[in-house]
This record gives sequence, structure tokens and C-alpha cells, in this order.
Amino acid sequence: MKAVVTVIGKDQKGIIAKVSNILFENDVNILDISQTIMQDMFTMIMLVDFESEAVTLKQVVDKLEEAEKEMGLSIHMQREEIFTSMHRI
Repeated sequence: MKAVVTVIGKDQKGIIAKVSNILFENDVNILDISQTIMQDMFTMIMLVDFESEAVTLKQVVDKLEEAEKEMGLSIHMQREEIFTSMHRI
């Protein structure tokens, strides 16, 4: 299953490391990544693939929510098909 991860927040050290480590620890592969800093705001979008069925989307979302609170970010993960449907014109 593929999913889209979005991260937005005040730029600080370790954002990419924190998010990518959570994904790695849960056997989620990063297929594509784009990130930029607009003034002092960090933005990132990732396309990821759940390689193992041993972990659920909910389990990864819970871990990302911990990082979200710890670092003061906004982190969201959605199944790719839902993300695509929501952004279709």
C-alpha cells in the first residue's frame, strides 16, 4: 500500500531524520520526497510504500503523532488513493 506523508512546521534540526527514522523502523520505504523551506517554515511531502503487512497505517500514524507533538509540527499520512481523490479537480 502506498501513502502520502506531509510535514509542515517551523524549521528546526532533525525533522527529516525523525520522520524518516520512524518510517524505517516500521519497514516503510520512501519512494519519493520533496522538501523546501519557505522563510522559516519547513514543508515536506513524501510518497511511501508499506513493504510489510506486519505494521498498519494506524500504528505508523500513532508514531508520527508522537513526533508531531515532540517537535511542534503538523504531520499527516493518507493512503495514496484517498490523497489523489481529494486533490482531483
